[in-house]
Amino acid sequence: MKNLIFKNIAELHEYMGEAEPENPLFSVSHTKLKEGETNDCETDGLNETVSLTNQFYSISLKNIISGELVYGRTKYDGSKGTLLFTAPNQTMVFKNMVFSSEAYHIVFHKDYLNGYELFEKIKKYNFFNYNVNEALHLSPKEEKTLKTIFKNIEAEYHNNQDEFSKEIILSHLDTLLKYSDRFYKRQFLDRKEINQDLFTRFTTILETYFATNQLEEKGIPSVEWFADKLGVSHRYMSDTIKAETGKTAVDQINLFLIEEAKNLLLAPEASISSTAYKLGFEYPQYFSRLFKKKTGMSPKAYIESTSAN
Repeated sequence: MKNLIFKNIAELHEYMGEAEPENPLFSVSHTKLKEGETNDCETDGLNETVSLTNQFYSISLKNIISGELVYGRTKYDGSKGTLLFTAPNQTMVFKNMVFSSEAYHIVFHKDYLNGYELFEKIKKYNFFNYNVNEALHLSPKEEKTLKTIFKNIEAEYHNNQDEFSKEIILSHLDTLLKYSDRFYKRQFLDRKEINQDLFTRFTTILETYFATNQLEEKGIPSVEWFADKLGVSHRYMSDTIKAETGKTAVDQINLFLIEEAKNLLLAPEASISSTAYKLGFEYPQYFSRLFKKKTGMSPKAYIESTSAN
């Protein structure tokens, strides 16, 4: 396997056979090959496996014609008009890849955002940490919209740099990310059946975990643990569940625990402490605090109110 690690954008440009980036912390490119031409970098992995890691952000709009792209535990099956986001230090593995002749790329170091609002805002865009098979699949209209923004960024990037250049580029980048967020929301709605299936599997895993006493033995599982079982990234899982139910994965776990607690607390000889331990809480006071937050009363008050009825 060929392992490629690009510590900076200049190294990526050199490997791609491109000129030095006009800004060491930001680069944008649009490639469109003529019939019969080949891009050596794009086809470099045709007969081998290539591992690629960038130490900067990357946004790519390209079509994968054939081959396999592996990211974490998942495989990506190319689609027309696919927008792919990667955060720094994420690794992708390419196997026998063939890309379309046209592609758009934006890469930028997090330091490029220093002093600007986007430095904090970008952390809230979970899609930079989605798995590859959770990439954004664009409609023709959406693809046209984003290509226009790509071209606006490219035009400003190649313009004579002045005091306004960076602010204009970041403004376009901000717009690109906002549209991407909107289109992801549309994708969640369009994939409602898939979302429902993921939430059903999530619930089944949680119920089985409780039924087999793993809560008591191993404690409350993390969101990352559930995502690993489902074969998706934890951010994607949480966003999908929230789109489907209006609540995050953590909320759903807590609601499940509270509903089970209501039943356990009413069992003969049950105590608040034993209930807390059975539900995976290391400390009963944490359980009591969560129970009161979700129900409006303490476990003791709940037991007394139920007994009174």
